[in-house]
Amino acid sequence: MSIDNQIQVVLIDDDPHLRQALYQTLDLAGLAVLPLGEATGLTARLSRDWPGVVVSDIRMPGMDGLELLAELHGQDPDLPVLLITGHGDVPLAVQAMRAGAYDFLEKPFASDALLDSVRRALALRRLVLDNRSLRLALSDRQQLSTRLVGHSPQMLRLREQIGALAATKADVLILGETGAGKEVVARALHDLSSRRSGPFVAINAGALAESVVESELFGHEPGAFTGAQKRRIGKFEFANGGTLFLDEIESMSLDVQVKLLRLLQERVVERLGGNQLIPLDIRIIAATKEDLRQAADQGRFRADLYYRLNVAPLRIPPLRERGEDALMLFQHFADEAGSRHGLPLQELQPGQRALLLRHNWPGNVRELQNAAERFALGLELALDNTRDSPSTSVLTSTSGGLSEQVEQFEKSLIAAELTRPHSSVRSLAEALGVPRKTLHDKLRKHGLTFANQSTDDE
Repeated sequence: MSIDNQIQVVLIDDDPHLRQALYQTLDLAGLAVLPLGEATGLTARLSRDWPGVVVSDIRMPGMDGLELLAELHGQDPDLPVLLITGHGDVPLAVQAMRAGAYDFLEKPFASDALLDSVRRALALRRLVLDNRSLRLALSDRQQLSTRLVGHSPQMLRLREQIGALAATKADVLILGETGAGKEVVARALHDLSSRRSGPFVAINAGALAESVVESELFGHEPGAFTGAQKRRIGKFEFANGGTLFLDEIESMSLDVQVKLLRLLQERVVERLGGNQLIPLDIRIIAATKEDLRQAADQGRFRADLYYRLNVAPLRIPPLRERGEDALMLFQHFADEAGSRHGLPLQELQPGQRALLLRHNWPGNVRELQNAAERFALGLELALDNTRDSPSTSVLTSTSGGLSEQVEQFEKSLIAAELTRPHSSVRSLAEALGVPRKTLHDKLRKHGLTFANQSTDDE
């Protein structure tokens, strides 16, 4: 059993009388003390961020104080260890100090000397852990800004929420459109949590056939159904000690939703065809592109499961709401692709930047990443500026002189405006801020056509 973080001092001495005397000294000083008669197994019971100090005799049967010091510092070199020495053991204690012991006290010693050393060690431990926490927080923020690129207020808020939720044990519901980056957010939550050393298991419920979804998630015993010849460990059990990311949760059948609700409430799993309840230490991160509240009202999703999942929701903003984040992301993915393919990095031209900013990105980050890959490869690609219209805007990685770039920019602006609803050439010209005759000339020049010219009002 691990040692509680409320314990400030672990006191180890095989002499019960001395151990009791030292315990009383520390206890009367208001310190929370755990007295032990031996050192064996202590390291496994202490977490790396345990906020206390260890006081140990050097000469003990089994594991002695020097062996304990080496083992503890193998796990955490910053953990203060105070050693108690008998008469004649001072050279040994000096050796221990060189090996990293915080202090040593030679018997007999005054109670005040022990208390002073322990208090100084505790103060040092707090400082070390505070600095460690600060470094970790800075590293986490850098990691998040690398994974979730963007400076828009929406992305800054999302990174703050992820940082706050990652440190908790709460299950999370991620809300976002297709391609918005739900799995990226789920992985960030896992990697910034205390579960980072455990497994991260991702499964798309929408990609599983109804006939296998229960077996995949919960596992099965031999003979549970036709063809079940041996035991199978399900995804929930496989993720024990870590995080399970369940995408497209809205596609799960109502029967499976019942089992998931039980798992969330009781933290146990029962394999198909089995009778044993298997305890789970697991965090569930679910994701959906649908409005689960509406689905619950329509009877397609269990209301009790919705309320159980909706305790800690995270909304990922669609790319069209993130402004110039699209430019930053596009260049980021293009640079990555160029480096991966050994190609020179391409810089966006003004007309290309305008196209990216005007595009509504129905496929979100996934669409943008694919577009950036094509751009890095020097391929022409068409961007669909509406969810239903055919592709109309062209973006390429080629660039010429100033006049050519201006021509490209002009054409791209007109082409982008042509995708918007206009009842006449007059309204199109007003939107572009040019006379109608000038617009007619430019349409002809760039080979563009206004579909509603017959309705033009003179």
